[in-house]
Amino acid sequence: MLRCGLACERCRWILPLLLLSAIAFDIIALTGRGWLQSNDGSQASSLWWSCPHEGGGTGSAAEGCISLMNYAWARAAAAMLFCGFIILVISFILSFFALCGPQMLVFLRVIGGLLAVAAVFQIISLVIYPVKYTQEFHLHLNASVTYIYNWAYGFGWAATIILIGCAFFFCCLPNYEDDLLGNAKPRYFYTSA
Repeated sequence: MLRCGLACERCRWILPLLLLSAIAFDIIALTGRGWLQSNDGSQASSLWWSCPHEGGGTGSAAEGCISLMNYAWARAAAAMLFCGFIILVISFILSFFALCGPQMLVFLRVIGGLLAVAAVFQIISLVIYPVKYTQEFHLHLNASVTYIYNWAYGFGWAATIILIGCAFFFCCLPNYEDDLLGNAKPRYFYTSA
């Protein structure tokens, strides 16, 4: 690893903390109201419903909101994001066991593979939603209104980017087994000759 402070002993606790932040970002994305907003305040949407006013309200039919779960694409997007979240939580729990002792280091690549699968699920969800939402509600017809995919949607992408990075590191960590266990001799960039 890098000589400038990113030692493998410290790295073993950074990765679970990154996974914990990805879990928090996914929870925000799953529950957040700000997936899509119009610049004129005429529409706001979450992963679960679409409302004809800014702020999104409570999502009730009395406020004129439509449940997006009536559409197959929305159910698929929500299911894919939720499946990615469940795999992320399982990987987070496994990461503590895998990084605790030398006999569990074989699970690091399994965790990396699970994180890659979770990232694929989330990417599919985060691509399905804007494409099908735009097609279903004809957002491109009114050129005077700009639609912005907002903060909750962005948290979904942030969690996905963290998943991709952590998948890479979990797959590469077994190559540095001696460094992780503290058995490696220090390597210097220069020698005194």
